[in-house]
This record gives sequence, structure tokens and C-alpha cells, in this order.
Amino acid sequence: MITQKAKYALRALTALADADADEPVMISDIAAQQKIPKKFLEQILLDLKHHGIVVSRRGKQGGYLLLKPAHTITFGEILRIIDGPIAPLPCLSITAYRKCDDCDGEQTCEIRHVFAKVADATRKVLFSTTIADAVGPRQGAEITRLLA
Repeated sequence: MITQKAKYALRALTALADADADEPVMISDIAAQQKIPKKFLEQILLDLKHHGIVVSRRGKQGGYLLLKPAHTITFGEILRIIDGPIAPLPCLSITAYRKCDDCDGEQTCEIRHVFAKVADATRKVLFSTTIADAVGPRQGAEITRLLA
């Protein structure tokens, strides 16, 4: 399962994608619209800023904007930033591989073979689905429902 923090990050990004691309959105507006605790949202947006996903503007007309176009930000990218590796077993991780402690051999591990299929299918969906897809007319409501 993904963490609440990841769900909030994805919801905040969909809110920014839905907004006017040239006008920053205040944290308080995103928090109220998406029902995210403001202090927690501040931490999340700071993480996303450090990873080059969003940018902040100061001042009276300040707030947050997407730094990258919504169609280039994938769910997988955000999950990796917020939650870390996307793999059901450590021996299947692309970014944080390590051999399982009780492993007798990856080639003969029946469990690994099954979960390798799960990991591949999961990555395929997550890295081909973008924030723009989430706010699109057909899938937006379904993805928002799943994240709620």
C-alpha cells in the first residue's frame, strides 16, 4: 500500500495541474480543496520542490506551481520520491536492490518469479500514468476516487 503522504502528494499535484499554469496556488487553498493538513502539505511540497517537480513563489501572489508539465510527471516518479522503492521484494527493486536475507538463490525462488510479474505490471501502470491523465476528463474522477 502507498502511504498517506504519497496520496496527499498525488492529490496536491492534481490540484496544481487543474489550476491555471501561470498562477501560483497557495498551500492553504490546496489543503482546503484536497482536505490535506496544511503543515503536512508544506512538508510534501518542500520534498517535491527539492526534486524539481514544483516551484514556489513568494509574496502576496505567491504559492506553488508545477515546474514540469503535468504530462511528464508520472505516478511512479512521485511514489519513488515520497515512498521510496516500488517493489514487493527487496531483490526486485530497481533503485534499492538487495538480496533477501533468507534467499537460497534468485533463479530458483518461486516467490520471486511470481512477484517479478507483479512488480513489472505495477511499474508499467505507474510509470505510464501521468498527473495529466489523472485530471483528464475520463480518468480523473476514477483516479481521484482511488486516491481518496
